[in-house]
Amino acid sequence: MTSTLPLPSATPAAAPVGRLRVVTAGVAVAATLPYLTLKTLWLTGHPVGAGDTMDDLWLANLLTFGMDAIAVLLALAFVRPWGRRAAAGLLVFPMWVATGLLGTILVAVPLSMLGTLLFGPEKSTGNAAGGVCDWVFTVVYGGFAVQGLALITGFLLYARQRWAGLLRDRIGDLPDSPTLTVQRSLAGVSALLAAAVAAARCYWALGGDAGLPAEWREHRGRSLDVMDGVAAVMAPAAVTALLVLVFRVRPERRPRVPLMVVWTAAARDTAWNTTTLRPSRTADVESAP
Repeated sequence: MTSTLPLPSATPAAAPVGRLRVVTAGVAVAATLPYLTLKTLWLTGHPVGAGDTMDDLWLANLLTFGMDAIAVLLALAFVRPWGRRAAAGLLVFPMWVATGLLGTILVAVPLSMLGTLLFGPEKSTGNAAGGVCDWVFTVVYGGFAVQGLALITGFLLYARQRWAGLLRDRIGDLPDSPTLTVQRSLAGVSALLAAAVAAARCYWALGGDAGLPAEWREHRGRSLDVMDGVAAVMAPAAVTALLVLVFRVRPERRPRVPLMVVWTAAARDTAWNTTTLRPSRTADVESAP
């Protein structure tokens, strides 16, 4: 027998906010300060830690400044009364994008550190060519890692309180939507595409360069290999979890884990692939912050 999932409804404004949520919000906000400070300096004509390439990246710096400012608003929304009254979409969509961007860094940064421990540091590029200094990457991505951990934890605590009854049903109790056949068809197509993406990314992560433009091959490094490896895992993970949901695999289980996997992996694929739609991947290497 099926049941209908309840619509998300806000917890009363008087509901208490736990200390852990307050701490995670504070940590998330504090972790944005180094990045916002650097962006403010670059936007005002002070390329600290960078060369004159910042003059050509003014719009990109403005956009990324705005994205991190939104992260501050999200962190505050998880602990302030107005955040509990806000429309779900105003919080869920930017948090989904943030999960894709910051969650990937949470995985990639430890793997990069492990690679440095095992194989030594990569050759320093400095800022001789007008690029970004190595210490900027350390500050920025270290802050992103802390910010991602705090923001995602804060959101989970917020969602558990605001939408406490949303995930109580079993997978087999999910409603039989009129579009279920379409969902299953799209999931099948996605599985084929994900397999192709995973194979290509795994090949590149292991050092292959077939199919890459010459410019990309010249600028490849361990960091890009790590990102390709993460993508090789995320793409099939998203589709596998989606197939579990739409085909009601193991109907006695709760949908929390597959939903979290779809949320995180699909966000990663969407957010990173959207932000790297540029004419040259060299820009990603030199101006990733």
